[in-house]
Amino acid sequence: MTTPRERAAVLIAIQDVSAAPGVPGDRELEAWCRAALDSDAAGELTLRIVDAGEGADLNARYRGREGPTNVLSFPADADVPHALDEPGPLGDIVICAPLVASEAETQGKRVAAHWAHLVVHGVLHLMGYDHASDAAAEVMESRERRILAGLGFEDPYAVR
Repeated sequence: MTTPRERAAVLIAIQDVSAAPGVPGDRELEAWCRAALDSDAAGELTLRIVDAGEGADLNARYRGREGPTNVLSFPADADVPHALDEPGPLGDIVICAPLVASEAETQGKRVAAHWAHLVVHGVLHLMGYDHASDAAAEVMESRERRILAGLGFEDPYAVR
C-alpha cells in the first residue's frame, strides 16, 4: 500500500509490502522520517518496507552482498530531470522488516527504537551523511543520537 502525505516541502510515500508482523504504522514512520530531514529539504522520499527475499535481492544487486540487510538508502541522482516548479526526488529507503525485529531482539533493544533508528539512519544517508570514515561516522551518529533523543528513544549505540 502506498500512502503519500505532504507537509512542509517533502512528500513521503510509504510502501509496506512486508508480511512481517510488528511494522510501525504510517504515522510513526512518517514522523521519524520528518525528524531526520534537513529543515530546507524538499522533494519526494519513498520508504519501502520489505521481507527478507526482496531485501536480499536488493542487497545483492546494489551492494554485491549476500542476504538481506536492515536498511538500504538510494539517494536520488541530482541530474534526474523533473519539472522546474516542483522539487525532485530525494531518494528511496528500503527496510527489511523481519531483520529489524530479529536484530532488536539480538541486541536487546526495543523494537520501536530500532525501527526509529533505521528510519532516521536511512534518511540521513539521503541528506548526504555517511559513515565511510571514523570522522564522518561520528558526525552521523551524533546527529542520530540527537534526533532519536528528541523522539524519546535511547542512544542506539549505547553498549547493552
